[in-house]
Amino acid sequence: MKLLVVDDHPIVRDGLAALLGQLERDALVLQAGDAEKALALVAAHADLDVVILDIAMPGMNGLRALAEFARTRPELPVIVISASEDARDVREALAKGALGYVPKSASQNALLSAVRLVLNGEVYVPPLILGAPTAVRSPDRRAAASPGRPALTHRQVDVLRRLSDGQSNKAIALELDLSEKTVKAHVTAIFRALNVVNRTQAATIGREAGLI
Repeated sequence: MKLLVVDDHPIVRDGLAALLGQLERDALVLQAGDAEKALALVAAHADLDVVILDIAMPGMNGLRALAEFARTRPELPVIVISASEDARDVREALAKGALGYVPKSASQNALLSAVRLVLNGEVYVPPLILGAPTAVRSPDRRAAASPGRPALTHRQVDVLRRLSDGQSNKAIALELDLSEKTVKAHVTAIFRALNVVNRTQAATIGREAGLI
């Protein structure tokens, strides 16, 4: 497992790196102090599994960096960490492509759980937003079927069909003869294409749009 921590505070980076090292015995955690260095590391390491990204940084901030990650490496999951607990900031980060948002006030276990969830192809939404009105954008149920919207590839439809049957990424990988990492990338692309944040929504939209 290879992870990238992006934060402008060295002590925070070191603490996050030590914590994330608990995910797997041989986990390698790279560090960047700003978004520009992070983008260079992402370009140099095609085998990165996930990015942990601070929002408030000098220079290019985290939201702009999110857009760049989405442009250059759309399959790479990004989890935002932030001191903000404002539901509007959570919504904005998710809308710009983040697959998780973890407040810095959260416990260590919360961050580890978020990383595991995202690596399994899901989206982590913090408890603080669950009760907020319109906390997460409701998926546009017409989007998948609307003219001009990018269609899913045949392989993504294969993954969506099995995902909707409740299969895990591992089971899908075995059945389709793919790596788990490739399946995760397909799941991420499906979520973005259908404008959803979890498997249940993806399955629902997929069925309503006649994709599966």
